[in-house]
Amino acid sequence: MGAMDGENKKAVFRVREFDMERDLAAAEELERRCQVGLCGDAADGSGEGKRKAKRKKKRGMSLSVEQVGDPLARVRHAPEHVMLVTEYGEEEEMVGIIKACVKTVTRGGGAGKKLSSSSSPEKQRQPPAYVKVACLLGLRVSPSHRRLGIATALVERAEEWCRARGAAHATMATTTSNAASLALFTGRFGYAPFRRPEFLGRPVHAHRLDIPGGHRVFQLPPPLAAAAYARLLAPQATEFLPADMPALLAHKLTLGTFVAIESNPDPSLPPSFAVLSVWDSTRSMRLRVRGAPALLRASLAALRALDRGAPWMRVPSIPDIFRPFGAYLLYGLRMSGPAGPALLRSLCHHAHNIARKNPACAVVAADVAPDDPAAAAVPRWRRFSCDEDVWCIKNLNKNDNNNAAAADDDADDGANWAAPAPPGTILFVDPREF
Repeated sequence: MGAMDGENKKAVFRVREFDMERDLAAAEELERRCQVGLCGDAADGSGEGKRKAKRKKKRGMSLSVEQVGDPLARVRHAPEHVMLVTEYGEEEEMVGIIKACVKTVTRGGGAGKKLSSSSSPEKQRQPPAYVKVACLLGLRVSPSHRRLGIATALVERAEEWCRARGAAHATMATTTSNAASLALFTGRFGYAPFRRPEFLGRPVHAHRLDIPGGHRVFQLPPPLAAAAYARLLAPQATEFLPADMPALLAHKLTLGTFVAIESNPDPSLPPSFAVLSVWDSTRSMRLRVRGAPALLRASLAALRALDRGAPWMRVPSIPDIFRPFGAYLLYGLRMSGPAGPALLRSLCHHAHNIARKNPACAVVAADVAPDDPAAAAVPRWRRFSCDEDVWCIKNLNKNDNNNAAAADDDADDGANWAAPAPPGTILFVDPREF
């Protein structure tokens, strides 16, 4: 329960758990009222926080995203998840929302490595390979009810809920351009800037993209894909790899895991390969380009008309991106060998060709760490990409007097996690939380 004293009035709001039957319509209306973009997680936009709505503006244009369908889609995959809402005043108007889940992921940074018995006690004290982490996302506050402490109440209640379920850390995401959100989480709530993944997007063309004849693409069944990733993504070298990776690979929205190899590799060179998985997010979110000049709109429309009338010309036309459209997300991108980058580009082309079969999909994109070698091999368009994302992290036990011992035991695991990742660390971005 929260309260705000005015000159002659007292406004009261209450935080409670979301009820699908009772709250769905109001939650959808609140989402529509809140500005949501593509590069970070928007919150209330008032200086009270932000996690998923990613926004980017350049030359008057912006990419925006709106969630559709199940409001719990981004957290439902975790066994422990919650959606909290805020009711305001006597009319119990819904004015705030936040979602949270607790999941088990890899710690990375060398965690879980076996040390020799001759190592000192300090060096033998290593954080576990897997830890429980809370993910806070989808924070929204009605534009007409901001700066009343509603976002603060939602975040604190969500953190309390996650801490009670054993989460040692909490994460949220925003953008460098959202100074208010960064100030709120890094100031009031004690989060630390953590990682900077890049969103690399490319529109789906009307025509197939070529794959070199010397490259062969295979689809792996989920069990074999899980075994392959178990070898490629070691827990001690990968951050945020979910413990339920086999379930993610077998999910109905994972359209497949694909491997590319050379048909006739040079025996004098190390073997090369590339692998990635494709996630269909068209059922849970819609993107849209806003603020485009009329001339650009007309030009792209003319290209589409020309391509329909003369398809043999193979004009590089793209779908109508000024209407809501969906996207396919690429995850688990790995490559090896001298031909690895070329093979990964072939897999991106293969994913593009799959996306062409879905009229709802207009963009293929990937979230990767900027220092990941795979990032340079992913095709992208500048206006469909974003490098403003900032992940922030907080040790939930650090300031809890009742968990002083836990905080002490977790000091190596939490306080240093916000430091730069060791060279070679892989950042895994779970497409279910996009």
